[in-house]
Amino acid sequence: MNLHEYQGKEILSSFGVRIQRGIVAQNAHEAVAAAKQLTSETGTSWHVIKAQVHAGGRGKGGGVKLAKNLQEVEDIAGQIIGMDLVTPQTSAEGKRVHQVLVAEDVYYPGESETDEFYMSVLLNRGTGRNMIMYSTEGGMDIETVAEETPHLIFTEEVDPSVGLLPFQARRVAFNLGLSGLAFKEMTKFVMALYTAYVNSDSSLFEINPVLKTSDNKIMAVDAKVTIDENALYRHKDYVDLRDLREENPIEVEAKEVGLNYVDLDGNVGCMVNGAGLAMATMDLIKQAGGEPANFLDVGGTADAARVEQAFKIILKDPAVKAILINIFGGIVRCDRVAQGVIDAYKNMGNIEVPIIVRLQGTNADIAKELIDNSGLAVLSATEFQEAADKVQEVLS
Repeated sequence: MNLHEYQGKEILSSFGVRIQRGIVAQNAHEAVAAAKQLTSETGTSWHVIKAQVHAGGRGKGGGVKLAKNLQEVEDIAGQIIGMDLVTPQTSAEGKRVHQVLVAEDVYYPGESETDEFYMSVLLNRGTGRNMIMYSTEGGMDIETVAEETPHLIFTEEVDPSVGLLPFQARRVAFNLGLSGLAFKEMTKFVMALYTAYVNSDSSLFEINPVLKTSDNKIMAVDAKVTIDENALYRHKDYVDLRDLREENPIEVEAKEVGLNYVDLDGNVGCMVNGAGLAMATMDLIKQAGGEPANFLDVGGTADAARVEQAFKIILKDPAVKAILINIFGGIVRCDRVAQGVIDAYKNMGNIEVPIIVRLQGTNADIAKELIDNSGLAVLSATEFQEAADKVQEVLS
């Protein structure tokens, strides 16, 4: 579950991580009120207006701007709220901005002795350990740094049995070239950041940049936080942080009806029971010359109602040119699934894309007979290669 910057910063702050303070605003009027409040609390006279969307590179799209007075706060907030922000991480249509973060200016006008660093905490799946990745090249895309100057990227892996040790945090500060007060502040920052990552059950913390101010404070100026959805039962208060406006509406609808669905960019819709079989089915589609349009796991209860819901979800994608239903009848009987497909097809009507149904397992022969004798424009298959051939046939 992705969070907005202001939400991620709230979590960081709750674990003792110093952050750039800010107040979220839904309109220009609220933005001005937020700026006045920040001025009274922090003394800042300039403010940074940041679009709150689930995408990086907001500054490149005009979603992060500096306001030097209250009139500029109002004008800039009014321009950003409601815009379709296009960044390197959005589609060509961009993402609609519904709110902005009005943040204090921490670069102190007239001061120049600041440094920006990159830092993230994530799981290294190759070693099964959490890892801190960091660089002196803050403010830049880490992909660019990795490609052009890979020697400037450092990593610190953490033994899960003992956690992050103080000497490791000190090594991070040393590799970033810090000394004196800044060294001590960075050590505390790293320890607090790792504690926040573990205790919030996150799968990613990315801070770009981490700022060393001119008076040697270390703080998170940005925050990209992803919470592990499987751990939300331990964090009931995090559930309310989900912003459905930022998520794919088809995926949201699928989740509401209990379907595991991921939207992809292909032309062949998939309806499968079981994640492993779904992955194999996508390989099958690629082999047949198509591209999967989705990942959809209907689970073990593929009855008529569930199949109909899955059909409706898949057909919301206008790019779908064919649908492949691939069901292994272990817990669920194939003939029951076949009848579900037939009933759903008749209930929906006007399904204009070809449908290939591969049913294998319990009562597969009965299921094939039901499909073949249904009188519907549904093609049946029993083997993987047969299904692939039929996909290739309907796409050509």
